[in-house]
Amino acid sequence: MTQNKQALIVRGGWDGHEPLQTTDSVIPFLEAEGFDVRVEEGTAVYADAATMTSIDLIVQVNTMNTIADDELAGLIAAVVAGTGLAGWHGGIADSYRNSADYLQLIGGQFAHHAAAPKEERTGEQSDHYLDFTVNIVPERRDHPIVSGVEDFSLHTEQYWVLSDAYNDVLATTEIVHRDFDAWHHSFTTPVVWTRLWGAGRVFVCTAGHKLDVLNEAPVRSIIERGLLWASR
Repeated sequence: MTQNKQALIVRGGWDGHEPLQTTDSVIPFLEAEGFDVRVEEGTAVYADAATMTSIDLIVQVNTMNTIADDELAGLIAAVVAGTGLAGWHGGIADSYRNSADYLQLIGGQFAHHAAAPKEERTGEQSDHYLDFTVNIVPERRDHPIVSGVEDFSLHTEQYWVLSDAYNDVLATTEIVHRDFDAWHHSFTTPVVWTRLWGAGRVFVCTAGHKLDVLNEAPVRSIIERGLLWASR
């Protein structure tokens, strides 16, 4: 009898990213793909070596939080040993700002999202919702995570990400320069990337601010494929 793969969802942090709703939305997909799914409302499980050695895929959606040294060590050890790590938006790219080792593992850190002009702002999250295009990297269009996905448009937060050249970038977006912006010219920043770490795989998609963005067809497709790609 074939044993199901084991998925661990670690969620929490800022409620504005809807960590419960977004992770709940991927559970039926994971179960349909043959995973047993365990959900944890925090990072303590990362320090449980017996549990972590049994996990094939970690789905982390835990924004603007902190992590203890033993928990981070357990997470990194699991990935190095072959456990996949995947997530979206701030739940993975803005999780533990206090840890350089975590940033090295993930390969990218949220730095900024541009806002509407001052006269249009209302003090709501929507002040940072812009229209922008996600561009699939032409040379990577055959990658299983983005194969068949065309460039697409979103109206949501556009993450400005600090990243490094070790990432395999599958999709990007252009941060434009406007007259009131402090930066001097437009430039490209990654939206979807993968990273190999030890025997493990890391998948990041910076789109996914809330459930409505996850439910955009290309975003949902990329995230679901990314979860499967990352799994052991």
